[in-house]
Amino acid sequence: MTDDRTAPRPVPGHGLLHGRTAVLTAAAGAGIGGATARGFLQEGARVLLSDTHVRRLRETEAALAEEFGPDAVRAQPCDVTDETQVRALFDRAAAEHGGLDIVVNNAGLGGTAALVDMADEQWERVLDVTLNGTFRCTRAALRAFRASGRGGVVVNNSSVVGWRAQAGQAHYAAAKAGVMALTRCAAVEAAAYGVRVNAVAPSLALHPHLVKVTSAGVLAELTAREAYGRCAEPWEVANAIVFLASDYSSYLTGEVISVSSRHP
Repeated sequence: MTDDRTAPRPVPGHGLLHGRTAVLTAAAGAGIGGATARGFLQEGARVLLSDTHVRRLRETEAALAEEFGPDAVRAQPCDVTDETQVRALFDRAAAEHGGLDIVVNNAGLGGTAALVDMADEQWERVLDVTLNGTFRCTRAALRAFRASGRGGVVVNNSSVVGWRAQAGQAHYAAAKAGVMALTRCAAVEAAAYGVRVNAVAPSLALHPHLVKVTSAGVLAELTAREAYGRCAEPWEVANAIVFLASDYSSYLTGEVISVSSRHP
């Protein structure tokens, strides 16, 4: 007999985001960003995908366009550490769709380094992509939403590491804790013009790139800490993002939802 805890099944779409336009960062490939793009499309949204990996971005765009139709999917390379590229991304959303409704800040950069040996460049690079990039895109989103007067939603991707200590992750943990604080402060400010800002905090969502850059021993250790004894599927995290982007969370703002059992 199959244990449902080890064999989760994707949930079909219910049109929760029908007619809405979403911008997603780091949305190429098989991770949380790509799964969120697919989830949004299944729920009826139009998506503008972005990523720094141009080849993978174009492949993702082509695959999703074939499945959901070319009018539903667009892609634009964007490095969230570059303000000019961030502005161009949001300008395109406004030009092609008359504005936007949802922004998902998924871009982040990790790595493992003991703090005592960490170089300034390692610290700064992780903070610039993960925290500063989220700031730049959140700022662009709030400016667009305020100007449109029609409200909107921002969903940031944080991590349980923002709450819990993990050796070798000081830079990443600091950045993700910063994303949580940014989310709460932005939510308070943006409520005045009808915008909700929330975040998800996954623990371990397994995808091919993560397997490449993480040792089997570390993955086994982290997996053992999970209540279900397995990693999350990327689409399981994407489901939480879909919920936060939808009207089902109409009174939720400034919240960080842990997509795991590892909330402090």
